[in-house]
Amino acid sequence: MSLLIVLAALAFLILVAYRGYSVILFAPIAALGAVLLTDPSLVAPMFTGLFMDRMVGFLKLYFPVFLLGAVFGKLIELSGFSRSIVGAAIRLFGPQRAMLSIVLVSGLLTYGGVSLFVVVFAVYPFAAEMFRQSNIPKRLIPATLAVGGFSFTMDALPGTPQIQNIIPTTFFGTDTWAAPVLGTLGGIFVLAVGMAYLEWRRRVALRNGEGYGDPATLVNEPTPFAGTHLAHAGIAVLPLLLVFVSNKLFTLGMPHWYGAEHSFIPSIMGSAAPVVQDVAKITAIWAVLGALLVGILSVLALAWRPVVTRFAEGTKAAIGGAVLAAMNTASEYGFGAVIAALPGFMVVANALGSIKDPLLHEAVTVTGLAGVTGSASGGMSIALAAMSETFIANAQAAGIPMEVLHRVAAMASGGMDSLPHNGAVITLLMVTGLTHRQAYKDIFAVTIIKTLAVFVVIGIHYATGWV
Repeated sequence: MSLLIVLAALAFLILVAYRGYSVILFAPIAALGAVLLTDPSLVAPMFTGLFMDRMVGFLKLYFPVFLLGAVFGKLIELSGFSRSIVGAAIRLFGPQRAMLSIVLVSGLLTYGGVSLFVVVFAVYPFAAEMFRQSNIPKRLIPATLAVGGFSFTMDALPGTPQIQNIIPTTFFGTDTWAAPVLGTLGGIFVLAVGMAYLEWRRRVALRNGEGYGDPATLVNEPTPFAGTHLAHAGIAVLPLLLVFVSNKLFTLGMPHWYGAEHSFIPSIMGSAAPVVQDVAKITAIWAVLGALLVGILSVLALAWRPVVTRFAEGTKAAIGGAVLAAMNTASEYGFGAVIAALPGFMVVANALGSIKDPLLHEAVTVTGLAGVTGSASGGMSIALAAMSETFIANAQAAGIPMEVLHRVAAMASGGMDSLPHNGAVITLLMVTGLTHRQAYKDIFAVTIIKTLAVFVVIGIHYATGWV
């Protein structure tokens, strides 16, 4: 019964998300409904002590990232930089390669350490403009961004600084460059199959005479450039490069500037306790925020005149979108925390332990829990915290290197995590102004490709012994 309760809560949330209802409202309803059926006395404690705690904790860390990412993306629109870069990309690759261009830009930013959510806000203006000029249906933008930002550069390619590639290091004693051959081959598989799928969908739409979309029904379209002169593409791409480089420099420099731990007294009066922060745990957030500020200031410096006239109204809309996106994702985070605390969740975790093969056991466990919680990092953290010792013992008995365990766990976390209730999926659809009904089918196809890639990598290792 406890298992059925967990599955029912998950199915309910997926259904309401797919039908377009707000997960800000229904995530706590689904989570607390499961608690009610499990132990009614825990409803209030679970709500305030776990759901709200995790939800607010997520906002505390990541809301500034959503906010500055949205503002940066909006300024890229208002400045005309998106149109300039799109024009140059179409001249370079041709209108038939619009999807590849967006995938490469998204992948470059993600591999450079820019948050997945920031990539959505920053790249969408380019994608919308390029798809419109190439007459590709807007409903394919989310899947294109998912291939570029949510797949091979998130967890497959060695060295990626995304959290999904960092979490396994603390459990297996590895580094982010673990299993470089397997990671590279897995990344190539996702990129090649993902692009083949997207191009097939584009050709089908072209044969059916489907264009970008009816302007009267499109939502959240980028603001048209109001100036008379577009900047050179080299100038227009400079803010993106500055975000990329600044993020890396801040990531390397902040631990040296602040040390391993930093504290300050929040008041000069009374006896306030010092505020202490673990710099290692917060460096990635500080670095992204600093890089986004550099990007915003660079856009203002390079395109002050076209931006300043519409700055107030444009950023107002961007901030509203950032608040909604952050709240959606935070609610999902709270839902995952509550579900993971229920007995039925342990039934799922324990049932997965019946798989005998070490790598298959790890892959299915991690991707399964990521799917239930709707979070790649959340599902992987839960799986490795509970079962990493078992994974390590089984792998050592089979002669499997820890680097392979790392890469399989990282790639598996990015498999079934992107179900309809996933916070990043909801944010992606909200930013692009599309619904699950319009665009999720293609996102799910990318999800299947990502999941399949994990088992391809496992097969390659068993067949060749490569790491």
